[in-house]
Formats: sequence, C-alpha cells, structure tokens
Amino acid sequence: MMAQQNDKGESGAGRLHRRMLDAVGEAIASGRYEPGYRLTLDALQREFGVSRTVARDTMRVLETMNLVTSRRRVGIVVQDPAQWNVYDPQLVRWRLTSPRRDEQYASLTELRIAVEPLAAAGAARRASATQRIELTRLAADLRRLGESGDLDAFLDADIAFHRLILSSSGNEMFAALEGMVAEVLTSRTRQGRMPFHPRDEALDAHERAAAAIARGDANDAEASAREILHEVRGALNLS
Repeated sequence: MMAQQNDKGESGAGRLHRRMLDAVGEAIASGRYEPGYRLTLDALQREFGVSRTVARDTMRVLETMNLVTSRRRVGIVVQDPAQWNVYDPQLVRWRLTSPRRDEQYASLTELRIAVEPLAAAGAARRASATQRIELTRLAADLRRLGESGDLDAFLDADIAFHRLILSSSGNEMFAALEGMVAEVLTSRTRQGRMPFHPRDEALDAHERAAAAIARGDANDAEASAREILHEVRGALNLS
C-alpha cells in the first residue's frame, strides 16, 4: 500500500524526515549540539517518533553536509564547524535561524562582496543576448515591486536577478553559489530585515548593474554590483 501523501505529494514519512532533519540540523548549527556530542539512532527514534529507517536516512543527509560522522563503536558524532559544508543552502538556512545569525550574515555578505561583482563583470563579457534582456527586465520588476511594497514578489525577482548574474558569469564556481545566495535573500526577508520599500539606492544599483551587463561594460557592472552589496552590508548593520 502506498504511504498517505499530503497535497504537495509528500508522504507522512517524508514529513517526519524533514521535521527531524530541520530539528537536528538547527540544533547542530546553533551550537546546542556541540562538537563531539553523540547521537544514537535509538534515542532519535524515541525523541521524534520515527522509524529506524527515517532516523538513519536523516543522519545520512547530515553526514553528507559533514555535520556528523559515524564512528565505529562510538556512534554518530557531531563534527567541528571547520568540517561543515558551509556552502550547503540547507545549512545556510539553519545557521541564519540560529542565535549566531549575525555572524552568518556577516560572513555570507563578505563572500558575496568578494564574488558577485566579479560575476557581474563576467556576465557583461559572456552573458547571452537572452540573459541580458532578462536581467534588464528583472531590474525593472525590482523597481516596480519595490516601490509598491510587494515584498514576496520582490523576493522572487531579487533571487532570480542574483541567480542569473551568477549563472551567466561563465564561471561554474560562481554559479554553484546560486542556492546559497537564494537562502540569504529569503532569510533576510522572512526575518524582517528587508525594508517594506527597498531603498532607492539599492534599486538604482540593480538597474545600473543590469544596464552595464546589457551593454557589455564589465567595469561598470562590477562597480554597480559592489554597490549593491555594500548597501546590503550597511542595511544589515554589519561591521
């Protein structure tokens, strides 16, 4: 017999797995489960009311992120943060909901300042005609949605804008950061760190970046993208 599914097509076991994964992942990301903390499948089964299969599958996902490691005769042990796959979008989301979120916003914003301006310059050199047109359209959407205060639609357009810059840069390492950047933008909005009406300076910078990429001006594209990120840094009050 097939497992009962919800309207989104997710089975009951899938919901339990997701709930357990988020709970344990957030506990590790927040430091509540410190490095060296030992987890057992038996204890996890009891705590979350899941089958051994669900508990084991959840630990396997965490192991792929290097959050935990399985040790013979010891069990499942929380890894030191130096071992974590810090670019994993799911881990980024957990860290941004933890008490250490300000540290995470700071490090992620510094990473974006280092990467996205160069990605914009690359897009000015390598983006296709279709991608240049789409960036221009998205910048116009950001202006319209920002001025109307439609933050949900603005978030969707903002994610699409920054993802397109990364993917059109011609650098596969930059493109691999799409999911991470999407999580940062989503968390900022969901946590009320995005003004109801985005600042004109930010909207202007997005339009300038798109226009520079459209005309193939790498220097202006890089400068405009850097301006976007410095505005973000200031808005988040990051030192």
